[in-house]
Amino acid sequence: MKRTLHFTLPCLLLLATTFSLATSRPAAEAAPRAKKIPVILDTDIGDDIDDTWALGLLLRSPELDVKLVVSDDGKPLYRSKLLARFLETAKRTDIPVGVGMETHKKGEGGQAGWVRDYNLNRYPGKVYPDGVQALIDTIMSSREPITVLAIGPVPNLAAALQREPRIAQRARFVGMHGSVRVGYGGSKTPHAEYNVKQDVPACQKVFVAPWEMTITPLDTCGIINLEGERYQQLRTSKDPVAAAIVENYRLWSAAQKRQPNQADPFETRSSILFDTVAIYLGYTDEWLKMERLPITVTDAGMTAIQPGAKEMNVATEWKNLDAFRDLLVERLTRADRKR
Repeated sequence: MKRTLHFTLPCLLLLATTFSLATSRPAAEAAPRAKKIPVILDTDIGDDIDDTWALGLLLRSPELDVKLVVSDDGKPLYRSKLLARFLETAKRTDIPVGVGMETHKKGEGGQAGWVRDYNLNRYPGKVYPDGVQALIDTIMSSREPITVLAIGPVPNLAAALQREPRIAQRARFVGMHGSVRVGYGGSKTPHAEYNVKQDVPACQKVFVAPWEMTITPLDTCGIINLEGERYQQLRTSKDPVAAAIVENYRLWSAAQKRQPNQADPFETRSSILFDTVAIYLGYTDEWLKMERLPITVTDAGMTAIQPGAKEMNVATEWKNLDAFRDLLVERLTRADRKR
């Protein structure tokens, strides 16, 4: 039986007032923001320039809460100085810097000029001399799982797993690693990708650890670059993060060995920005085709599909590559739009 509701005048006035307040409330109050994902960045910044672009994107990703950045794969002082100065430039000295292990790699790289006069002791934030232990402590003390964004060879992570295997139960791994069906330059033949082959035993240890894993192999990260209007918008940006990236890219590009008549691409396009895809995968895979694949790291440094191997999420194709390129430019030039 249908019922008829009867309201007194005071009740109607109260309902009207309540409705008015609810509908006039700002969207930010009505729908609280999604909780940020806590992350650690493990990077070999200072060799290929793509790590610097990735660091800029990381700092401009509001979905991510950066708890620590750690230099990896040798050259610890050089890499840590790059991290510290970039964070200081971006006004993010709330983020601690971990100094990675001194492995077989020594010296500096193509961005050395940017930090030649920078003293790591002047960094206003925390600097942990033992970056591996800082990584372990950050994971083990977190109240929620940490996402480790790995965008270089992984001797730090292999050492951390050796010291404290329990980190794999308290973290997930998102990495720029491997070549599954596509190699460098879009080759239909997979290659032994640098971040894997640089330290194969370390990568093998990391790839069998019992944490949830997501990787972007060359199949999807090996085709990322900016050119044309997108690149020029970023190259001329006054945003401090974009400007720091461009300054480092100019230094790095000038230091690369080329054929006598080969032009410096700095004026017209970026290099391949492999590592930026791992940052994106730290919070979403919306524009990528993901496959659940059993991946093993061979002694030759290949990341092969092998039945019975550990299964992981693999970004194998793009659904919307242009949207990702637009996102890169939009986030890295954010300050320009606020002027």
